[in-house]
Amino acid sequence: MTDDLRDELPADLDPSAFVGPYQFPDNSRRRWPGVLYLCIAAICVFVYVVFEDAAIVNGGWLVAAVVLGAVGLFSITSGWRMHVDETEALAAAQQALGFPVGHASAQQVWRGLRSRPTWRVLCYSADDPPTERGLVLVDAIDGRIIEHLREDNPELSAESR
Repeated sequence: MTDDLRDELPADLDPSAFVGPYQFPDNSRRRWPGVLYLCIAAICVFVYVVFEDAAIVNGGWLVAAVVLGAVGLFSITSGWRMHVDETEALAAAQQALGFPVGHASAQQVWRGLRSRPTWRVLCYSADDPPTERGLVLVDAIDGRIIEHLREDNPELSAESR
């Protein structure tokens, strides 16, 4: 055994090789798998109807078609196209909170049955140390503010205020 053997990340996962802003993938990519599911569901129905007397064709083909059809419809209807990126969400969050934002982070989340994309933005005031913080939910499709919460920063002790 040698000391030269080490684990290392593959090149595509190496964060030091990363250059430029990260681009969040658009949810509309969900539509392609949905179309594939619907095509496979149609093939299952075709096999069930045309080859009904074959030994391997039974009601399972029809059940598979129904399940794949439901998943396909869900994938297509939840494939929202995002019109608001994380930078625009951060700007909307600052306007909703009403204080100058220092540190902030945006996270993409989904809400509702049809998985509508939403930005969850956590902001701290620009003070040093930050005296306020806020959480804002920004709709990633139309940019409207869904909810916002603003409060004093509880991480500060009473003496430091």
